[in-house]
Amino acid sequence: MASQYQHHRSPASFAQEGDLRVERSAFDHIEDGARLVIVGITPGAQQRDLADAAFANAMAKGLGAPAASRTAKFAASFGGAMRANLVRMLDAVGAASWLDLASLADAFDPNTRGQVHFTSALRYPVFYKGANYNGQVPMLSSPALRSMIETLLAEEAKRLPGAIWQPLGDKPVAALQHLVALGVLDRRQVAPALPHPSGANAERISFFLGNKAEQDLSPKTNAARIAAQRAALDAFYATLKRGRL
Repeated sequence: MASQYQHHRSPASFAQEGDLRVERSAFDHIEDGARLVIVGITPGAQQRDLADAAFANAMAKGLGAPAASRTAKFAASFGGAMRANLVRMLDAVGAASWLDLASLADAFDPNTRGQVHFTSALRYPVFYKGANYNGQVPMLSSPALRSMIETLLAEEAKRLPGAIWQPLGDKPVAALQHLVALGVLDRRQVAPALPHPSGANAERISFFLGNKAEQDLSPKTNAARIAAQRAALDAFYATLKRGRL
């Protein structure tokens, strides 16, 4: 098992395909027993740096590689401004209540046995022309990225057979639907997409949370779509809480 963590000790390329580069980073931990899996697109440069620094620091303190990898995953997953947005949005739709947590913020505490597994459709950081990847090349049209979904993400699905998978934004949905088509996931395990919690989506998030009125939105914000997403998520987690999925 320890061998899977060895690459974190020095930066290395995982794959290169045209303008796409995938870097190995400390994102291998899988939270066995998790009931909810939160799925982003891919870790960005900020998350990569947070994860690798946390992993190196944990190893320097004498933790074994698996424990250091868990520490890194909790430190870096959805790190930065998006974590607070993510917590507020999932609390609002009832995810924390379903998990019997006061708030999803509790799920980011590595000192508790987590009910939540944090991951990305593409486990390791992907860069396009040196910048953070954000779907510039569709995941399933790239052999390298599709392979990551069919191996790494599929491994996580097999380790967490009863979990609910919560995609952030539309792009991870394609990866999860691909695993459904392959028979790795049941479609009932995939929650409706949550609008991406990036700080760049501040207005959309504010409307989603009910903190901004529709008439105050800029023309670039599709209020009807966001309202539909909120309604779908409210209904989904209410159904889970009733145990009727």
